[in-house]
Amino acid sequence: MVLEEVGSSELPQAQAHLWNHLFSFINPMSLKCAVELGIPDIIHNNGEPMSLSDLVSAIHIPVSKTDQLHRLMQLLVHTGMFSLSVEKHKDGETEKMEEFYALTPSSRLLVKDGTKECLSPFLLYMLDSSLINPWLFFSEWFKKEGTTTFELCHGLTAMEHTNRCLDYNDKFNQAMSSDSRFLMSTLVTTCAHIFDELNSLVDVGGGTGGAALALAEAFPKLEVTVLDLPHVVARLPADSGVYFTSGDMFQWIPRADAVFLKWILHGWSDEECIRILQKCKEAIPSKENGGKVIIVEMVVHSNRGDHKFTETQFFLDMLMCAIVNGKERGEDERKKLFENAGFSHYKITPMGLLSVIEVFP
Repeated sequence: MVLEEVGSSELPQAQAHLWNHLFSFINPMSLKCAVELGIPDIIHNNGEPMSLSDLVSAIHIPVSKTDQLHRLMQLLVHTGMFSLSVEKHKDGETEKMEEFYALTPSSRLLVKDGTKECLSPFLLYMLDSSLINPWLFFSEWFKKEGTTTFELCHGLTAMEHTNRCLDYNDKFNQAMSSDSRFLMSTLVTTCAHIFDELNSLVDVGGGTGGAALALAEAFPKLEVTVLDLPHVVARLPADSGVYFTSGDMFQWIPRADAVFLKWILHGWSDEECIRILQKCKEAIPSKENGGKVIIVEMVVHSNRGDHKFTETQFFLDMLMCAIVNGKERGEDERKKLFENAGFSHYKITPMGLLSVIEVFP
């Protein structure tokens, strides 16, 4: 028997390891619940740690749910999303210990206070049922040719679903916009030199213009254009601070000194990436005249010494595999794409989980 090959002292650890995998979905769903209840914002607006009873009152949930809320916060404290302190206080003549909850660096990223980047829209989109349900079809997908788990589940590709469902499309755009604001705040400071010599740039698949606007604000001399599909551009205001044009990146990309691709190539097959890159090459001048493509994505295996970073990269790779038939790529895979698309060389600048890749004609 297989169990006989496992020492008796290892069995409890093996079981806990397996069970933690089985129940790991509870972590993000519990965090989603906390965001939907407004807990990060409530604690932030309070200005100091909050007791459980104050949280119950502020969330406006029945007092009968106090124990359940305590159990939810207990898990979220354990996972590092909130911190816990215990203080003594007097209730009449009785001295009691009371728990107080505060934000951590992670939960601060979920606060919608308007003064910093908030990733709550990104979280809510990634945990939307439209993206969660396809995972139930993952093993079935492996047995079939073509398609994606998303298409098996919904009968539509992810792009078709986005185009047809306005509510889902809004969630997608809000998620990408929040991710852009968070990412660009780092990019325009740590990698400013990449944009210094540019006069014009086109953000391909730039959605509602979150990244483009950040670039335009950081580099006033830079003329920034967003290229996206007609149904995206049609719903955007004309006075947003950047230019918008509708089109298909597989057919045409407006001419500019640089083409900006944030979270684009990882959603497509190698063949499709080469076609996109070839259109990018047609849109930019020679390297001597300042032309380049700027790619912001993960480079898999670029953080080999950091278990958490590597795990996140693998998670995103599986997401691309399941939802859109794309992939997160390592440097060797990217080099091959660049060469096949007719580019001469590239430069990678690591930036935490992501990397900025400059690709030259």
